Amino acid sequence: MLRATFERTGASVMGRRMFDGGELAWPEEAPFHTPVFVVTHSKRDPWERPGGTTFHFVDDGILSALDQARQAAGDRDVRISGGAETIQQYLDHGLIDEFSIALAPVLFGTGIRLFDRVDPDRLALEQTRTDASSRVTHLTYAVRRR
Repeated sequence: MLRATFERTGASVMGRRMFDGGELAWPEEAPFHTPVFVVTHSKRDPWERPGGTTFHFVDDGILSALDQARQAAGDRDVRISGGAETIQQYLDHGLIDEFSIALAPVLFGTGIRLFDRVDPDRLALEQTRTDASSRVTHLTYAVRRR
């Protein structure tokens, strides 16, 4: 499933918190292999990594980050990588068509609940696919407006 996702992805968008956590943990060749647009409040020069990943820092909002990612992706998908607050903002604006969750029995401690700010009167989730293994369950949903 991961391979298929990366094959159809032309660019990614992520929030600053996800980037900050990954910047120290990702290997030198970051796992995206496409342009990544980081939604942030502070300017920073692009950060190019081996293997085709360049992080671009966008300080003028989620719509600008999405527009830049769409241009970079061409006819391929734009992947909103996370974290939860960034995904919530894109859901709230009606900008996500489909998403997948990788559910694994790993406890990280505290965090932000993914659907905390989602308005059930405006959005509905339709489960379209489930793929399970002994280590992870992938859940895919279509996002529908009510």
